Amino acid sequence: MNINERLKTIITKLYSGNKRYFATSVDIAPSVVENIVGTRQGKPSYDVLEKICANAHISPEWLLTGAGEMLKSEAKPEKTKPDASDGTPTPQKQAINKVPEGSDAGIPLIPLGAMAGFGSGEMQILDYDCERYIVPMFKDAEFLIQVKGSSMQPKYNSGDLVACKKLPLNDLFFLWNKVYVIDTVQGALVKRINQAEDNDHILLCSENPSYPSVNIHKSQIYAVSLVVGVIRQE
Repeated sequence: MNINERLKTIITKLYSGNKRYFATSVDIAPSVVENIVGTRQGKPSYDVLEKICANAHISPEWLLTGAGEMLKSEAKPEKTKPDASDGTPTPQKQAINKVPEGSDAGIPLIPLGAMAGFGSGEMQILDYDCERYIVPMFKDAEFLIQVKGSSMQPKYNSGDLVACKKLPLNDLFFLWNKVYVIDTVQGALVKRINQAEDNDHILLCSENPSYPSVNIHKSQIYAVSLVVGVIRQE
């Protein structure tokens, strides 16, 4: 495998084969990427290789020679450790890159305050003017939010980024004891959901025992998203 083929491997494995997405993410021109991995198979310059290694967290040794692992050791996600209660992955280190302003690549980071009522429009949450990030491990996530407060400690700390996938309200069922982001009359809440005493309510549970569980009527829910992963920055 030569260096051009290794670059193709990076684009396929980390960027779903999208060359423009890759170019934007590592801050090089799409025409340069096409010249390197297209039919011309041009040789990448040192400046291009440096940007790829820095912005995509690629090991220079692997990129130049094929030796070792593709990702830098500090960029590799830790092995997911199952939670004893429900199997939800614990927070892990991720290779996360901010997308240049104006690009629609990556996953939007939604401020909690901007989520109120986002369920009134199918794509409203994704249209909000916000920062976007590339997180290769969470390609199926539709948005990120930052956890605030201590109600979900020790599972999630204030400042953790929660990756979420939006669920349809018209065909909704809950997997009990899973963590969701719920948009309610009280704003957006990150809570573990369990069954209430009747089918019209759900029980919102905190991890921190100092916060009591709360029953909420399903009619007070504007939107629901399942937490699919967590990023914790040391």
